[in-house]
Amino acid sequence: MNFPDFSQKGYQIIEELGHNHVGGRVAYLASTDSEEKSEEKVVIKEFQFAKNSEANWAEYDAYQREIQVLEGLNHPGIPRYLDSFETASGFCLVQEYKNAQSLATPNSWLAEDIKKIAIALLEILAYLQNRIPPVFHRDIKPENILV
Repeated sequence: MNFPDFSQKGYQIIEELGHNHVGGRVAYLASTDSEEKSEEKVVIKEFQFAKNSEANWAEYDAYQREIQVLEGLNHPGIPRYLDSFETASGFCLVQEYKNAQSLATPNSWLAEDIKKIAIALLEILAYLQNRIPPVFHRDIKPENILV
């Protein structure tokens, strides 16, 4: 598979985690590979505005605001914002990698596990709602919840 080369930005792609080609978004698992950054795994979300006729550059402003919000978040249940950079076709957002499966992965959950997941999720939502201004996630679904 041909992955984009982000080595000039200090990242080496390991694998694709998922994609939404209609929206022009691809998520990659990558590692840092520069002298300035100690080696760690990260997630790079690539937003391809120029490659996709369905995506548009007006969305870029919304993502810039999202980056500002992410920079201000500090909660152990939310992957930390690490970096962002422009590409020829859009831009990339880099976040902390959480080695966890999504809630969408089939599993036989025990009642106690479900209760812990629900409480953890509610604590994150309470944290976001208590921010000034409040933060609204807008896309809470099993695929976006890591356990």
